[in-house]
Amino acid sequence: GITQHIGAYQVDVRGRKITFLDTPGHAAFTKMRARGAQVTDIVILMVAADDGVMPQTIEAINHAKAAEVPIVVALNKIDKENADPQRVLSQLAEHELVPESWGGDTIVVEMAAQQGLGIDEILDQLLLVAELEELTANPTGRAKGVVLEANLDVGRGPVATVLVDKGELKVGDPIVAGAAWGRVRAMINDKGEQVKSAGPSTPVQVLGLQSVPNAGDEFRSASDEKTARTVGEAREQRQRLKAQRGDARVQKGVKLEDIFSQIQAGEVATLNLVLKADVQGSLEAVTEALRRLERDEVKLAFVHRGVGGITENDISLAATTNATLIGFNVRPDRKARDMADTEGVEIRTYEIIYKLLEDIERAMVGMLAPEFEEVVTGEAEVREIFRVPRIGAIAGCYVRSGTITRGSKVRFLRDGAIIWKGAIQSLKRFKEDAREVREGFECGIGLTDFQDLRQGDLIETFEEREIARV
Repeated sequence: GITQHIGAYQVDVRGRKITFLDTPGHAAFTKMRARGAQVTDIVILMVAADDGVMPQTIEAINHAKAAEVPIVVALNKIDKENADPQRVLSQLAEHELVPESWGGDTIVVEMAAQQGLGIDEILDQLLLVAELEELTANPTGRAKGVVLEANLDVGRGPVATVLVDKGELKVGDPIVAGAAWGRVRAMINDKGEQVKSAGPSTPVQVLGLQSVPNAGDEFRSASDEKTARTVGEAREQRQRLKAQRGDARVQKGVKLEDIFSQIQAGEVATLNLVLKADVQGSLEAVTEALRRLERDEVKLAFVHRGVGGITENDISLAATTNATLIGFNVRPDRKARDMADTEGVEIRTYEIIYKLLEDIERAMVGMLAPEFEEVVTGEAEVREIFRVPRIGAIAGCYVRSGTITRGSKVRFLRDGAIIWKGAIQSLKRFKEDAREVREGFECGIGLTDFQDLRQGDLIETFEEREIARV
């Protein structure tokens, strides 16, 4: 799959810990790569021996240079038939990364990661560079660091993935992260284990904030919760005033399908957008990528951007401003979907960023491809979870609307965000196999390759239908 969020992982190498931040390679995720370079001590530049230096590679090199961070090149996929390491080394040299084998000072490690080749060598080189750079941090005092990613999680509330830079962050500490504030209720490490404290270069998920901070925000532990609250609320007020001014370009918008006719009439079309995403990093990436699609004849105006599922408030705002609503890795709940139908609000949802950009760009030049809409055919709520030997988890569900049919396409929603898509493997009524179960009845649903069931999750079945263009 395509990496679309910063991931933070820690490994133990002969008693010494190395923390890895994995940033996305897709061109739209510029800000996330920049943020990754700014918070790291050493940049590992992954270059495929068959593909060579790509535009994103050059961008990552520039981010690392701007942050004045040493670069170690991992030349991956050397086992591929069309691998050409010498060509890649030549490309790197063009960007002032001259390998040691050529008389330069750039460390290059040849790898075949899927075969496990070169892993130990790259770890050794990282430890060597850390010693040469004398990388140290003060593990005492109040914690300070950066928010890598943040989202709103059902059941847990706002969750921020942070990287501690200095000091020690402990459970119970008052904390302020951007405009978000609170007290650390719990911390979870990269292995999913709860921990009591986190020192320098340690990535943890932090629970206990009052709101969702922005990715890239600095966090600090405060002397007391009152101070954290005062600082956070002052920042929130400044952000609110800025947001109230809004996007100065928001005006009477046009629908996606009407853009081409307005361009042909010699007018400048403004496409108003309400944008929702699952996490802050994705929200940033999609916003920046969409801005780059603008042209003289078509302008974009963001009426609202936010993290979380698509709500009735989003629909209302889109209806008022004649905006198109775009969801990235999020879905509308049933009430929002019904309201959108009533208000005539167009909702477009995506899970892969380049498909989103391709669709919007086609619309902006009047080349909309045949459009398919996902029609929800049934919705069920998980009320109980049963563990069956040799089968796994079975979701005991109540069908809230429509019909649940065996074999149909299905997605799992948690707080409006899509957490899994697949197909219904088994469907039962009172231990008997069923072909379909209608609204108002209970059933047991078995899914392909998904076991992370929770009470309150929603299961949607859907089918794709082509929309007739008029």
